[in-house]
Amino acid sequence: MNLTPALHVFLTTVAYTVFGLVIFALAFWIIVSVTPFSIRKEIEEDQNTALAIVIGSVIIGLSLIIAHAIGG
Repeated sequence: MNLTPALHVFLTTVAYTVFGLVIFALAFWIIVSVTPFSIRKEIEEDQNTALAIVIGSVIIGLSLIIAHAIGG
């Protein structure tokens, strides 16, 4: 049994996962840094549903962009 193709696929998957998480974390850090207020306070303490929806939409958008960039 030749494990070389399976190992290659596994390592490629791990590399793309790490790459995607780093890009996602960097983009989220930029969003948090640019906003003039605390996103955590607004969502958790003030129950700002609109901000939560906007942040969720940004997260989904970033995920789609990263997935298409990796997938080609």
